[in-house]
Amino acid sequence: MSVEVHIPTSMRRLTRGKRILHLEAHTLRELIDRLEELFPGFRDRLLDERGELKGYINIYRNGRDIREEGGLETGLKQGDSISILPALAGG
Repeated sequence: MSVEVHIPTSMRRLTRGKRILHLEAHTLRELIDRLEELFPGFRDRLLDERGELKGYINIYRNGRDIREEGGLETGLKQGDSISILPALAGG
């Protein structure tokens, strides 16, 4: 089952410039593991030392915040669109 993953500009260095990836995964945690296999260091950009999503990272499945669904155990389906959005800080 393939899902479409939208990579933010700030993380494209890890994906060798790729903006969109099509990957196989059944849960968001499995998707992050797959990203780590393909692009070492990717997991550290998303998860803290406890394996939980960092507070400033937002991930959306089909436009819905995964924190309002199943968190990292959110199930994925064929054709889902995953967007990774780091929070912006400014002043």
